[in-house]
Amino acid sequence: MKKTLITLAAVMTMVSCKNASENPFLSEWNTPYGIPDFTVVEECHYLPAVEAGIAQQEAEIKAIIANTEEPTFENVVAAYEKSGAILDRVVGVLFNLAETDATESLNAIVEQVLPKLSVHSDNISMNPEFFSKVEVLYNKIDELGLNQEQKMALKKLYNGFVNNGIALGEAEQARMREINMELSSLSNTFGNRLLAENNAFAAEFGVAISEYGGAMAKTDDRALRERMFKAYASRGNNGNENDTKDLIMKMMALRIEKANLLGYENPAQMILHDKMAGSPETVDTFLAGIIAPAVKKAKEEIVDMQAVMDADIAAGLLPAGSKIEPWDWAYYTEKVRMAKYALDEEQTKPYFQMENVRQGVFDLTTKLWGLQYEKLEGIPTYHAEVEGFKVMDADGSLIGVILTDYFPRETKRGGAWMNNFVNQEIVDGKEIRPVIVNVGNFAKPVDGKPSLLTLDQVETLFHEYGHALHGLLSQCTYKSVAGTSVARDFVELPSQIMENWAFQPDVLATYARHFETGEIIPAELVAKIEAAGNFNQGFMTTELAAAAILDLKWHMITEVPADVEAFEAQACAEMGLIGEIIPRYRTTYFAHIFSGGYSAGYYSYLWAEVLDKDAFELFMEKGIFDPETAQSFRQNILEKGGSDEPMELYRRFRGADPDPAALTRARGL
Repeated sequence: MKKTLITLAAVMTMVSCKNASENPFLSEWNTPYGIPDFTVVEECHYLPAVEAGIAQQEAEIKAIIANTEEPTFENVVAAYEKSGAILDRVVGVLFNLAETDATESLNAIVEQVLPKLSVHSDNISMNPEFFSKVEVLYNKIDELGLNQEQKMALKKLYNGFVNNGIALGEAEQARMREINMELSSLSNTFGNRLLAENNAFAAEFGVAISEYGGAMAKTDDRALRERMFKAYASRGNNGNENDTKDLIMKMMALRIEKANLLGYENPAQMILHDKMAGSPETVDTFLAGIIAPAVKKAKEEIVDMQAVMDADIAAGLLPAGSKIEPWDWAYYTEKVRMAKYALDEEQTKPYFQMENVRQGVFDLTTKLWGLQYEKLEGIPTYHAEVEGFKVMDADGSLIGVILTDYFPRETKRGGAWMNNFVNQEIVDGKEIRPVIVNVGNFAKPVDGKPSLLTLDQVETLFHEYGHALHGLLSQCTYKSVAGTSVARDFVELPSQIMENWAFQPDVLATYARHFETGEIIPAELVAKIEAAGNFNQGFMTTELAAAAILDLKWHMITEVPADVEAFEAQACAEMGLIGEIIPRYRTTYFAHIFSGGYSAGYYSYLWAEVLDKDAFELFMEKGIFDPETAQSFRQNILEKGGSDEPMELYRRFRGADPDPAALTRARGL
């Protein structure tokens, strides 16, 4: 009933639209640098624009099919790459806002749009006449004189047909369409329910989900910590209207059915066959080699924490026999950190004002690649907290625009991410430079104090800016392979390598200034941060690897288990997870794999960390600002997108395959 009312409200909004006849999505943005004109976009514009965009692209594909000339790369693949301009514009705005500034009416519009887009996508990837032209080209790909980017664009288009069942019979294709549509809807519902659960948690404890870790580290009341932990860890598992278990069961059943239709035993095989890893068995072996030493290290960390807890018992602060529980980890970790390194995040946060950290990452890219930044005033934005910057190359030429949106609100989902409003591409000789957004959930300014970041949040800001660079510096022709359009287990390399610079002393000196005095962070505090660099790595690696294994186990099933909780418990037992640690994301709030596109792909953070740590070892060897190494990383990784095979790009930069031990060396395992 609630959905019906919301949908009705959305329809009423469309009827009352002030500028319905002047839909801003139907032509290019007449704004600085192609930034979407949020000042004229109304919710009523989305649905008509989606429908117009679908109609436009349908006509463009019909023209490709109707062309009687012999199929060529230009009249098939390049023509397809240029299609769908209206749809790109509206989808780029709609789905970004659905994550960052969602209202009930906007969510209702998304629910109306998703099935239309699903049908449209299937109409393309199941079109036999279109496929026949693509197949002709693919079968003689090495005879066409194509450059490597063109080969990759053709290969990606061909695989899109194959992976969505072009070879299936009519009945099987019809079922595939139903599966795709239902999965799209269920994924959206999962995200909406989790947002409601996150908001409920914040309302109960006065702590945003993004601030949970810090609150657990500072809360002296153990009973309150336990209550907070159990509420956090049971999101989506409370038997209420926002419970996600039913969605998970439905999604997994559909994913299994889809995999079977395409000839795979399980979803992981289907998803991983064209990734760097290649198979679930490879990923399973990779993760097993990480979690074993991580758990061993975590057990050593428990011994240190238990010693501090025992002192609290002796002081009469806790009852005799108290043992470290999951809700104690963050709290006693901070006590051990203080004891070992005299490092408290309340000491460091004053030096990490958000604006200064952001400027720090800007300045780093200036030093590495000569990038220049200009604050943009008076540009259209979708929220008052969004800020924009023009990014230019060393010669003053336009690189693109970066928008930053760093504070939590009830209409924004948790976490941090990068996305595109405008993709980089070249259309009819015209270069389109990208408009990128970085989103976070850092503490808002309060009580006259600016936004002050924890060490983890500093890393997060650097991480997401790495994704932004991957989008901004892209120098590709075709949008399907530009920027972050790469294999899922390669996409985290540009983001994760940026984290390595965040706490380098020479980098800290450029941005870590006390928000009140302007004092540069003292050398002794920098030394403490360095000394504690691998502190708590047992826990952090274990919870990350555990989540990756849990994701993989879900996607290796051949039939849906009877109970979500029982399945998770068994998976955790089999991986050797200790009771004091839970996976970074438990099943019922694992948004990455049930609404975020990382299905059977959460391992990619660790997989790409092998690459980023191996790559940064070269920077350490040559100098962390070495111009030649930096330029090679830009030219071979950041500019290339998915225009070549990932390992080939990496080898060109590194001159060798990555050393798998680089990860364990960096994490001190």
